[in-house]
Amino acid sequence: MSVFTRVTAEQLSEWLKGYSVGHLSELKGILAGIENTNYFVTTTNGRYVLTLFEKLKPAELPFYLELMAHLSNHGLPCPKPIANLDNSFLGHLNGKPAALVTCLDGAPVMTPGPEQCARVGEVLADLHLAGRSYRGHLDNLRGPKWWTATAPELLPFLSDTNKAMLTGEVAFQASHRLDDLPRGVVHADLFRDNVLFHGEVIGGVIDFYFACIDVLLYDVAITVNDWCTTEDCELDPVRTRALLDAYRGTRDFTEAERRAWPVMLRAGALRFWVSRLYDFHLPRPGDLTHAHDPVRFERILRHHVESTGLTGPHLRLVA
Repeated sequence: MSVFTRVTAEQLSEWLKGYSVGHLSELKGILAGIENTNYFVTTTNGRYVLTLFEKLKPAELPFYLELMAHLSNHGLPCPKPIANLDNSFLGHLNGKPAALVTCLDGAPVMTPGPEQCARVGEVLADLHLAGRSYRGHLDNLRGPKWWTATAPELLPFLSDTNKAMLTGEVAFQASHRLDDLPRGVVHADLFRDNVLFHGEVIGGVIDFYFACIDVLLYDVAITVNDWCTTEDCELDPVRTRALLDAYRGTRDFTEAERRAWPVMLRAGALRFWVSRLYDFHLPRPGDLTHAHDPVRFERILRHHVESTGLTGPHLRLVA
């Protein structure tokens, strides 16, 4: 739960004079997310989400905001940034870069079944295809360079077993070249709480602030690792097949992607194990903040490491 920067109704009312969105009716902190400060903003014209960016640099932010505008224009159910009276998506509030986007309807499904997983696979493939015409570029800020640099800071907090797994996995990922895999726009954080459903229909895909240009299959692996894992942190074959079959109904996998699937599952688990370890052991000060437990992704990664080279069902689903 994250509100790092406090905003009062008076401060926001003054800031909103730079927008054509009506007058402020209600301001409420959003108890979700661990990277940015978020508020629900209700005005006389509608409902919006205000984000104050705590870590991202102003030079990086146009990539995310223009990407959301691009995807929204292509029919994706994602938030649409609101331009201010200077025709800019990006403003500043209380010393932080800030943006206002449309608030989408729906609610997360935290215990998804195969049908919801299929819908997520479809929308992810649509996102990857719509991203082909997006001309912005931003490398993955949480990719191999980041986890290689971050891992040594975490070792003092880990058991000997987990130290060995972390150092071993960083080395494993470094030994695999992915130059032959399709690349493009990826969401890179398409977890259950970032998809809003109306029944079986997706009403919104949110939180694009880890989006970047990277391997498309890496994005699929991140999504599968969250949507298709059981309480025991293993992949459920039925949900995994539903998501992957729906995805490739829109964009099929290449032979190189099929070969790389076990590596990508491990990469997706490593990325979130490292980030959750960092947030848990080395948190920054904040009001109403909560770090996710890193144990879940430790267990997911361990299952993938133990399964690599075997013929378990989750390793054959993209064949």
